[in-house]
Parts: sequence; structure tokens; C-alpha cells
Amino acid sequence: MGGFSVWDYVVFAAMLLVSAVIGVYYAFAGGGQKTSKDFLMGGRSMSAVPVALSLTASFMSAVTVLGTPAEIYRYGAIFCVFAITYALVVLCSAEIFLPVFYRLGITSTYEYLELRFNKYLRLCGTFLFIIQTTLYTGIVIYAPALALNQVTGFDLWGAVVATGVVCTFYCTLGGLKAVVWTDVFQVGIMVAGFSSVIIRAVVVQEGIGRIVNDSYYGGRLNFWDFNPNPLQRHTFWTIIIGGTFTWTGIYGVNQSQVQRYIACKTRFHAKMSLYINLVGLWAILVCATLCGLSLYSIYKDCDPWTANQVSALDQLMPYLVLDILRDFPGVPGLFVASAYSGTLSTVSSSINALAAVTVEDLIKPYFKSLSEKKLSWISMGMSLFYGGVCIAMAALASLLGALLQAALSIFGMVGGPLLGLFALGILCSFANGIGAFVGLITGFVISLWVGIGSQIYPPLPERTMPLPLSTAGCNISISSNLTTPTENPLTTIFSTQAAERPLLADHWYSLSYLYFSTLGTLTTIAVGMIISLLTGGLKQHTDRKFLLTKEDFLSNFSWSKSETAEKVVVLNWKTSAMVDEGTDNPAFSHIEMDEASDKNKANGLHI
Repeated sequence: MGGFSVWDYVVFAAMLLVSAVIGVYYAFAGGGQKTSKDFLMGGRSMSAVPVALSLTASFMSAVTVLGTPAEIYRYGAIFCVFAITYALVVLCSAEIFLPVFYRLGITSTYEYLELRFNKYLRLCGTFLFIIQTTLYTGIVIYAPALALNQVTGFDLWGAVVATGVVCTFYCTLGGLKAVVWTDVFQVGIMVAGFSSVIIRAVVVQEGIGRIVNDSYYGGRLNFWDFNPNPLQRHTFWTIIIGGTFTWTGIYGVNQSQVQRYIACKTRFHAKMSLYINLVGLWAILVCATLCGLSLYSIYKDCDPWTANQVSALDQLMPYLVLDILRDFPGVPGLFVASAYSGTLSTVSSSINALAAVTVEDLIKPYFKSLSEKKLSWISMGMSLFYGGVCIAMAALASLLGALLQAALSIFGMVGGPLLGLFALGILCSFANGIGAFVGLITGFVISLWVGIGSQIYPPLPERTMPLPLSTAGCNISISSNLTTPTENPLTTIFSTQAAERPLLADHWYSLSYLYFSTLGTLTTIAVGMIISLLTGGLKQHTDRKFLLTKEDFLSNFSWSKSETAEKVVVLNWKTSAMVDEGTDNPAFSHIEMDEASDKNKANGLHI
């Protein structure tokens, strides 16, 4: 396989440069970042479309660009059932969590926990989020860099540091606005990268019919598998039930996502951003599936993984790109740029969210005398600090392997109980602080128990059901010319006792990784309700504005009225903070103005 040409590096550098320029533009546009709210929330003046694209971009890390096609190559297209899951996730987020968060006008989602329960739960949530996000970000930066490096020789630490530095640069200068608009640009790059691979694969295979045909006969079009067994890795039920809980934990209550849709001008825009983002998620899923099926169609007789041409599954995409696109200078670079766009968009939203959580939950409550100007400088300092932490975490991640599963299981282990905590607060009027706390701890312990158990004793192949791969058509001598695959250190330590797997390993620990989150959420809710009832939860009076009410649901059907009314409610509730909400908002950029003016029917601001 040929390495990278100069043009590939030029394309990659151009992507980084454009991202940096957007950051510089928003640092000075509209008078810069005057307050911490401008910096962390874009002055609450974003419109639906850029936010929707931004949500899609940060959901799609390089793990999606490299991991999903490989997942489909190895396990088949049952992954497509996630299309239904995404719809359910967006519905839950937009109709259960968004109305409450938007009405309270909060910056950090964990503020809600203090308003509804007490400040200790808020701190619990904050610390869990900070630990989880820094870990995840480390994996997200390092894993794709490693896969691309081993196949293409693209400089490993050069890429990690370059992406980390550029990311920190535009987050620190431009705040949330820069994060959102760089994401919009990066979604474009990702789709371009995917499309170039799909188009070229269709040309190489002489039509899409052949790709579909090969996939069908190779058993890759296994869309429906209604086996109810929760131990099976991916079945229809696992993906619909487990996937919905896992991803609602990310869309509904995770600061990185919530922060952006709460930054919309009106609640209508906030909901629209979620629903438009759904279309983006579907488009990306279709692209990834087509890439996975093309991978299979091209390598069905000679699997590069079994033939030791690549040392891990997430290296298959870069391998394919070099294989079919090496005669087109700059195009492999576009693919690498698209993988790194995924990284950049995920990392930038994480940095911004970490800064927001730190300022709102750990600094503001304890240093009440700080002026807005000072807070905006502190927010910038925090962005810089967390950018450094993320690069450091990437260096740590070089010691940990197992890409997709590890990233998702960290999300599942922490996201599940947290989702349960928020659901308790929003849906149960009688839940109290004690119940919520005990529920959170129980959910957390159970999730960690299963999660860590499954890392030590990975489920057996009959549970994960990988599909057959063949090396019959290979005309290369099978040699191990590549570095060793990344092993999960936990497995290696315990593999000596692998012979005597405990009884729990084949039942409890073999639970599908998508159910970790579900388990955590349901445990937290159940325990929380029982303990709340035992500790006098029915006697307490909970303010209705912290709960989901039927008006929240009905207001969907009368937007024009609810928009103006709801603006007033938000204004009255946080008078001092929300006064800068006028029509001549300095935080609007011209692009957003134009976009909003066509929607003035639904949007009480510009009429």
C-alpha cells in the first residue's frame, strides 16, 4: 500500500486551517465574547439548522467514521436498526427533557439537580460528567489517530497534537458559536469523505447492485433478528431498548448535547434543531452502512484482517481508502480529514461543555462577587485548561485499547444512572433528595459491576455472533507484517484464568453492552422511587416548573401562542440574566439573521 502524498497533507491542513479561522472570526464578530453567557451559550441566540448540524457532528466522532463500517463488515447490517432507535431518542429528548431544561433557562444541566433535589447531587453529577467526558475524549482523539497511522503512516502524535491544539484554539477564542459553526463545516467534510469512498467503491464494483448482491449472499443484510435473548450482542430488541436508553443518556441529559439546543433563540427552534438533527443522523447511518457493505463486497474473498494486512478492525476503512483511492491525489487526505473532523467536533463540544460545567457548578456558586467580564475570562481559561487535559488523556489512551466498545461502555456505565436521576426528577413529583441519591449510587454500582465484569470476561463468540470472513482469494503470503493489535489490558491480565470462567461470566457479564445503560437507568429509577416513598416523598411539595407537565406536551400544537408566552415566562424567571434578549441582540451573526428571517412566522423575535 502506498503512503500519503503531499496533497493529502494539504487537504488535511486546509481542514484544520478553516476550523481555526472560524474560531478567530467568532472571537471578534459582534463585539466578541463579552459575558460568560455569550461564551458558553452563544448568547442564547442560535437558530435551529446550525445547531442541528452541530448535534449531528459531535454525535459522530471518528469512532463512527472508522468503527461503524467495520462493525457492519464484521456483524452485518443489523446495525441499521439504530435508525429507529435514533427516532425514539430524539422524541424522548425533545418531549421530556428539553421543555423542562429550556423553561428553567439553565446553563449546566446539573443546575437542575440542585433546583430539584439538593446541591450534593449537583456536585455528584458534575464530577461524574467531568471524569466521564475527559476519559471519552482521550479515546476519541487517540483511537482514530492510531488506526490511520498504522495503515497510512500518517504521523500519529503530530496528528493528535495538531487536532488537540486547533480544537483548543477555536474553543477558547470563539466559545459555543465557534463550536457550532465549525461543526457545520465538519459535517460537510465528513459527508464528503464518506461519499468519495462510496462513489469510488460503486465504480470499482461496477454498480451498486453487485455490492448489495454480495452482501446478501454473504449474510450481511441481516436486518431482522427478533431473538429476545438479552445476552445477544445486537438483536432488534437490544438495539431498540438498550440503544434508546444508551443514547437518550447522551442526547437528553449529557451537557455536551443539551448545552447546544438550550442555546437556541426559542423553544420552537430548540425542538426543531433536534428533529432536523435526526435527518442528519439517518444520513450518516446510511453512509456508514453503504461503506460497510462496500468493504464486504470488495474484500469478501480476501479479508485483510484475517490475512494480517491490518491489525484491528477499525483500520479497515483507511485500508480500503488507500486501496481504491490511491490514484486520486488528495482524496485519501479528504477521508483522513473527515475522520479527524469527527474527532474535532466531538472534542470541541466536550471542551465547551466541560468549561460550562466547571464555571457554572464549581466556580459561580462559591465566588459570587465575580463580574461577567471576569467570568468570561475564566470560561476561556477553562477551555484552554480542558484542551490540555484532553491531549494528556489521549496520551493515556495509548495504553488502553478496544475502541468502540470501551467508548460506549464508559458512556453506558455513567450515562445510565445519570439518565435515571434526571428522569426521577422530571417524571416523579414525589422523588426526594435521599431517594435520588441512594438510587444513583445503586444504579452506579450495578452498572459498574456488569461493565467491569464484561471487560474482564469478554462475551463468547456465540453471543456476539460475528459473520464468517474468507481469505480464499488472497494471493499474498500471509505474514504478520504489522504491529500487534491493541489488546484490552484487563483481558490480558485475567486471560490466564480464562479456562475457569465463573458462572456469572456466561450470564450476567455477557449482557449486551447496550443494556448496561438500561440496567443503570431502571435500577436508579426503581430504587429512587421506593426510597423516596419510604422517606416521606409524598409529603413534600415540588414546584411544578421542575416537572414535565401536560401543558409542555400540548404546547407543541399551538406554537405561535406558546412562543411569545414562553419568552415572557423565561424572562420573568431570571430577570437580570435574560434582559439582553432584545431584537437588536449583538450576539446575532448576519448569517443567523438571514436564516431566522424566513422563519418569522414561528419565531416571536423578528416579527
